[in-house]
Amino acid sequence: MELTCAVQNYAWGVKGIKSSVAQFAKATQPDLEVGDDQPFAELWMGTHPSGPSVLKGSGVNLDKYISEHPEVLGSPVTEKFQNQLPFLFKVLSVNQALSIQAHPNKAHAEELHQSRPDVYKDPNHKPEMAIALTPFQALCGFRPQEEIAKHLTEIHELQNVIGTDFCDAFIKDSNEENLKKCFNAMMTASKDAIASALSDYLQRLSSLDSTKGNELLRDLFLTLHEKYPGDVGCFSIYLLNYFTLQPGEAMFLGPNVIHAYLYGDCVECMACSDNVVRAGLTPKYQDVETLINMLEYEMLPAELRKFKGSAIDKYTVSYDPPVPDFAVDVIEIPPGTTEYSLRTVDSASIIIIVEGQAKDLTISPSPPGEVAPVTEVHRGSVLFLGAEQSLSFKLDGNSRFLAFRALCIL
Repeated sequence: MELTCAVQNYAWGVKGIKSSVAQFAKATQPDLEVGDDQPFAELWMGTHPSGPSVLKGSGVNLDKYISEHPEVLGSPVTEKFQNQLPFLFKVLSVNQALSIQAHPNKAHAEELHQSRPDVYKDPNHKPEMAIALTPFQALCGFRPQEEIAKHLTEIHELQNVIGTDFCDAFIKDSNEENLKKCFNAMMTASKDAIASALSDYLQRLSSLDSTKGNELLRDLFLTLHEKYPGDVGCFSIYLLNYFTLQPGEAMFLGPNVIHAYLYGDCVECMACSDNVVRAGLTPKYQDVETLINMLEYEMLPAELRKFKGSAIDKYTVSYDPPVPDFAVDVIEIPPGTTEYSLRTVDSASIIIIVEGQAKDLTISPSPPGEVAPVTEVHRGSVLFLGAEQSLSFKLDGNSRFLAFRALCIL
């Protein structure tokens, strides 16, 4: 079943047809207007009420279709998730930094929803995984102790914001409690103190040679400060890991892991929730106290924040994180192959074609209900596949075929 999917036009998205999100959306919605100055940030594939997908042809909401035919989810999913599709699948095109944020665990999400339903609009946790489509820049988790200590020693403007006592305590004993005190002091410093320190630091960076400037992440700092002047989040790059995922590399963000996406395109999969606790690099509501108290303060090298997949066959790699809500298969078929069959699984799945095209699609057994047949797919096509359904297709053999598939592995 082919889906038509919702687009989110957040301000941080890539503008116009340069956005992968715009390209994918227009591939299935030819009449979609794509203005040159209009940001296209996210393509949502799933049943979330803020952007539900619909069956192409009939226009039936996917959530409604699933409620009428719950067997398409597969019995393990229906038993665990009460007849609900448990994941939300996305494509992101990021042109400027998203907020510094983390996601609550299930119990904490329930508490936040109960106490502040206007801000935290559902009781679900939101573990998520990003797989890069292009070189994808991100902040994720706290840096190793020695890197943080080095920055606290060398950047006296950051010391002025945090306070010498807290910095000295961490440098002397680089444990998680002292890191939390430093982070708390930085994030709760007065706006005047932050603005003054950022101004002083900008002036100092401009006088440094290129080698020293690179050590202090000058280009990244200047880019963030240009978009978010006076924001304490600009200093966060000296406490958090900064790295670039290459196409095909992934990172998994469990509960309470601090992170921010900075630039590039990715496929993202998450539990079906929109709960975010923010505290910097954003004009949106910031809940600094909640974020500080919920975070994990483990200090790890950037490389350990990447998530490894495992080969299913010579063309499919599965990224199966330690949560029941979702997993992602990456199907990459090189030129020269003329046919392929997806593995059959006991959960529903959503598939997006990122590169190439396929024809003569064969699905068995046929999906329940009145469904428009799909015989060909191309870049931007999105399919819903029911549990225990097999999908085979033919390729032209002249170009690479690349697709991503969200599913559950229970």
